[in-house]
Amino acid sequence: MTPTDIGSLLVPYLEGNELGAGLPETLLAQFSLYLDLLLRWNARTNLTAVRIPEEIVTRHFGESLFAARQIFAIENPISALNASLADVGSGAGFPGLPIKLWAPRLQVTLIEAQQKKATFLREVVRAMGLTGVEVRSGRAELVTESFDVVTLRAVERFDQVAVAAAGLVRPAGQQRVLSRLTLQKNNGIMHLPNLPSATIL
Repeated sequence: MTPTDIGSLLVPYLEGNELGAGLPETLLAQFSLYLDLLLRWNARTNLTAVRIPEEIVTRHFGESLFAARQIFAIENPISALNASLADVGSGAGFPGLPIKLWAPRLQVTLIEAQQKKATFLREVVRAMGLTGVEVRSGRAELVTESFDVVTLRAVERFDQVAVAAAGLVRPAGQQRVLSRLTLQKNNGIMHLPNLPSATIL
């Protein structure tokens, strides 16, 4: 799949963004490399159940970019220029890595308990030459730092992980849960009960 094809598939997720209707060619080239790596690794290691390239672009890249636009909207008090983000249960890197590509100055920590997935994440970071990205192989409960934004998407043991993730949020920070079902039903944002810092996108 060419960068142009990827760009066309991502247009619905970028409507009304400050970059216009599309993404710069350099960013599309990064997404193309990311997709190639994911398809190659996914053939031998189960990184994602989504295996059709077009669906990876829309369901993983597109929804992650939607999250990036919501989290780092112009009116949001948290600036991507100086912010830190932890992606809990990062898996194949969603939404953490696409958010990093969207906001390159963001400091990102990808937290992934499964060693094979953590190894893949390190390879993506290396191959793309990304800076300001750290991959943590382990459980969120063992992380002692705090972050401006904490994201999680499609994690196992959601109730437990969401509570652990909430503990990583700095005062005045934000916890964001990317939920396809909620997005389709509500077309907006709602708060999680018992987790006041958490928002479902």
